[in-house]
Amino acid sequence: MTQRRRSRHCKRRFRRRAFLIGLGGSVCAAMTYYLLVAIPAGNGAASKFPSQNTTVPNPALPSGEWRAVWVSYLELAGMDFSSEDAFRADAAALMDNCLSIGLNTVIVQVRPFGDALYKSSLFPWSHLCTGVQGQDPGFDPLDVLLTEAHSRGLSLEAWVNPYRLKSSASMPSTIAESNLLNTHPEWVCTVNEGAYLNPAIPEAADYVVQGVVELVQNYAVDGIHFDDYFYPTTDPSIDAAQFAASGETNLAAWRRANVTRLVKAAHDTVKAADPTLRFGVSPQGNPDNDLNEQYSDISAWLTASGADAVVDYLCPQVYWGYGYTLSSGSTRFAFERIVPEWLAMPRAEDVALYFGLGAYRVGTGDGGANADSVSQWCTGSALAKQVSDLRNDVAGGWALYRYGSLFGPGAVDSAAAERAALAALDG
Repeated sequence: MTQRRRSRHCKRRFRRRAFLIGLGGSVCAAMTYYLLVAIPAGNGAASKFPSQNTTVPNPALPSGEWRAVWVSYLELAGMDFSSEDAFRADAAALMDNCLSIGLNTVIVQVRPFGDALYKSSLFPWSHLCTGVQGQDPGFDPLDVLLTEAHSRGLSLEAWVNPYRLKSSASMPSTIAESNLLNTHPEWVCTVNEGAYLNPAIPEAADYVVQGVVELVQNYAVDGIHFDDYFYPTTDPSIDAAQFAASGETNLAAWRRANVTRLVKAAHDTVKAADPTLRFGVSPQGNPDNDLNEQYSDISAWLTASGADAVVDYLCPQVYWGYGYTLSSGSTRFAFERIVPEWLAMPRAEDVALYFGLGAYRVGTGDGGANADSVSQWCTGSALAKQVSDLRNDVAGGWALYRYGSLFGPGAVDSAAAERAALAALDG
């Protein structure tokens, strides 16, 4: 490690430790409570144990165009956790593949089900590591991923699903005793076969923020990334008691305030730990769904800046092709229409807007009613065409969902051509 990079790493660690001591304002009060009171000292709260990872720090955050890929729990499930060496080999191959198509950022799902792909005092080990939630794999996967990413000049953002504990009866198949489902069942709401932290319960939201504290304090991540899973349902029954107690009269506005409170607290926590880190959210591509089904106040998030800032960037999931047509005949979500709609939204100068692209559509299609809803995704250059148009529209960058759709056993036959076309964009 060069002296300059050592200095950067030391300063970052110092700033993060100082943050836990000197955090100000309302965030300070909430975090101090959870650091010193809500989490017993015997449990090893994040402020108690030193950062011991030996990750090589990334020399710089991405500059210019943001070129990213999501690495989900589905990809992680296919990696070899049998030993640190085996996992490192898979991680190295993953990072090399990302470099081969010109990416500069990897977004890794480190907390998919109220569990962790890293050493945590707040969440149990993910079942992805050993098959059993709560079982220590004997090494730190996130530390390995960071080392392999940073040694190649790639940034790594830690992707957190803030509320989800279970997505179905069988995912995950085992739940650890230390999972919040068992330790704080009063924080949990169930929707169909899924289980989620209730966004209306402040203590649950604060616990999520404390998990962000732990990540940025103990790992040299380049940012924290939330996905689009906020309120799991529009059903008014899940938070009826809290809504009645609030005295508010507009349920949708109150729910949006609940989500914004969590997102802003996470943002402020990240910035207080290290101002060079980034915090972003990938909402749904449909703005109406964001506002009225998941209660994500995207308009407010895009326009807030300075002390009021909520996010550093949004990356809406625009997973539709050109001419995409609903059964109703509407073409609102066609790529060439929905991207300009997002770009036309008022936005603060210091808030970036990126776009999530549907790599999983390659070879399969986007399900539109238009005649070419499949064929346009079988050209071998569907993603490259969208990237080229985003550049013409002066978008700040893009992310591919997901890694396994372009690399590995899940990739379709035309994935190789798609990879080549992406690589050729800057060749």
